[in-house]
Amino acid sequence: MCGNNMSVPLLAEAVTVSGTEKETAVVIFLHGLGDTGHGWADSMMSIRLPYIKYICPHAPRIPVTLNMKMTMPSWFDLMGLSPEAPEDEAGIKRAAENIKAIIDHEVKNGIPSNRIILGGFSQGGALSLYTALTSQQQLAGVIGLSCWLPLHKTFPQAASGSGNKGTPILQCHGEMDPMIPVQFGAMTAEKLKTIVSPQNVTFRSYPGLMHSSCPQEMSAVKEFIEKQLPRV
Repeated sequence: MCGNNMSVPLLAEAVTVSGTEKETAVVIFLHGLGDTGHGWADSMMSIRLPYIKYICPHAPRIPVTLNMKMTMPSWFDLMGLSPEAPEDEAGIKRAAENIKAIIDHEVKNGIPSNRIILGGFSQGGALSLYTALTSQQQLAGVIGLSCWLPLHKTFPQAASGSGNKGTPILQCHGEMDPMIPVQFGAMTAEKLKTIVSPQNVTFRSYPGLMHSSCPQEMSAVKEFIEKQLPRV
């Protein structure tokens, strides 16, 4: 392994679940607002495949407008959670560059980008969608759980240079989500179909599920990872 983690700030602190055999693929998974990478690293452990490395970075701690400017882990500032709420454009773009730096680092260390899946939950899922759609690196797949597409009005133009117009996207959402309503998730899926090949967008909703994940959803995530990152 070459390349120094210290040159990629988010990687130096990230929770990494190593493969139990030669690593030929990577899953990068981004947590939601106020959380850390630890919770999702545990979730990934429960569905892990032996040849995949799972990287769960921690978001930086910043004041969040939505939560009365309290400082907490957040990938970018949030002003509101409706499709029309103002957005932290500079913060979203900066966060996407930081995630692209992790992808670039893994590529330099010998994992081709088409053997990397980027995913996340809530704000982390939103950042995953935005990063993939604005990245030239072609990924193996994208996973967005209980999330939305940031800066949605800038698309499809913002994706003009994207390497991921043919990349499969799995989007999952709880039907009882009180924070990001399932309708917002469904609107996001429809928007994605105008940006990438529509047949590559899968939207699944789960009855009774609130703003969290459930075993059925995690098994859909595992199935998606196995399909897009088969053993080589």
